Amino acid sequence: MKSFPMFLRMNGRRVVICGGGEEAARKCRLVLKTEAEIIVVGPAEDPELESLIASGRVLHEAAADAHTFDGAALTFIATGCPAYDAALACLARGAGAVVNVVDRPEMCDAFTPSIVDRDPVVVAIGTEGAAPVLGRRIKTDIETMLPPRLGPFVGLVGRLRGAVAQRVAPARRRAFWEWVFDGAPFQAHLDGRERDAARLIKDAVNAGTSPEAKGHIALVGAGPGARDLLTLRAVQRLQQADIIFYDRLVDPEVLELARRDADRVYVGKEVGACAWPQDHIDRLIVAEAAKGRRVVRLKSGDPSVFGRAAEELAAAEAAGIDVEIVPGITAASAAAARLKTPLTERGEIDTFALTTGTSRPGDADPCRARLAHPGTAVAFYMAVDKAEVVRRDMMAAGAPGACPVDIVACVSSPEERHVSCTLDTLPDKIHAEGVRSPAILFVRYPKSMAAASRPAALLAAE
Repeated sequence: MKSFPMFLRMNGRRVVICGGGEEAARKCRLVLKTEAEIIVVGPAEDPELESLIASGRVLHEAAADAHTFDGAALTFIATGCPAYDAALACLARGAGAVVNVVDRPEMCDAFTPSIVDRDPVVVAIGTEGAAPVLGRRIKTDIETMLPPRLGPFVGLVGRLRGAVAQRVAPARRRAFWEWVFDGAPFQAHLDGRERDAARLIKDAVNAGTSPEAKGHIALVGAGPGARDLLTLRAVQRLQQADIIFYDRLVDPEVLELARRDADRVYVGKEVGACAWPQDHIDRLIVAEAAKGRRVVRLKSGDPSVFGRAAEELAAAEAAGIDVEIVPGITAASAAAARLKTPLTERGEIDTFALTTGTSRPGDADPCRARLAHPGTAVAFYMAVDKAEVVRRDMMAAGAPGACPVDIVACVSSPEERHVSCTLDTLPDKIHAEGVRSPAILFVRYPKSMAAASRPAALLAAE
């Protein structure tokens, strides 16, 4: 490590920014997050700088002189002229200031990190000037991990630290703070219930201890596969979980987003197998939540789309366990995005339906006749092995054999495949290409196809 990371107190300190263009404006924007006194040196050519100078928030000097850098703690130099940058850097160092020359790492005493700002929580990512683009990418990853409301919550906690020190016994404080950040107060704050969060903490402070932990179940959608398609809330629940029950189709990279010490239990189901019957899973997640643990039931896609969420919701509610659904990107949406084919299209597709090709044993198949209407797109889940039945039912109900079909297998994963065909060739194409589940079958019946098949006299009458 060539550079030592450190956070400097900036209230009342002087920062000099040399330059009047966009780069100087960016540095000014960054320092404005602090309470430092800011002086811009040089002609203010950027409208943002002009506005800040006019408002009085930023001081201005037309040119640097022998006293410009007196008392400066930090100097940013961005004039755009290498020779002038070097001269200003010498002046600033002579006055004892730490110098950063934009885009000239060899001339820098300090480097500007990529910053994740959740004031008073601040995360800085530095690459010692070697790879600033990578620093910004890491910043993006961390931005998704830290809730936007984290700062105000930490501010609230900071204001209550004195009261906790007075009323909570030293032996209980660690457990108290773990409850604050891992339990009901933080969850309430994340949900937008700031007053409830404050009340919970204050009640616990007055009682001198944190309450017993309450269990919670989150039915979380893991999306179609790629972990960057998870929602921010899904990532938060993974990071808060004590135990995770996950499905067969959940990508292992998604589990890497969870806490290291969270228990992971595989409850995947294979087609035609019942090693993990649904009622057994229901009992497991309820039993763990009853112990006061935060349980995540991680399902591929969206829990509400053929994810058996109804049974798990009913089991949790019957046991009096708090439960929520965290939606995920369902496979149909992800597949349509990969195909660059909208799920609906003005004038052609005004109805979109999700249905299954495989029903529960003993149940009748869905009525596919009502799906074979002009202007309808249908996404068939779990239908690879029922392609012949899908073709027969759709065409018997009036869908033309020429209806375009897209088959997308393992969407958003490294094994993703895309095969196109028409409705009348669907089973043969699946067999010829060796398509296997998981896959989505998209059948589109555009309005223009229906119009083209009508007799000219009928069209004229319409």
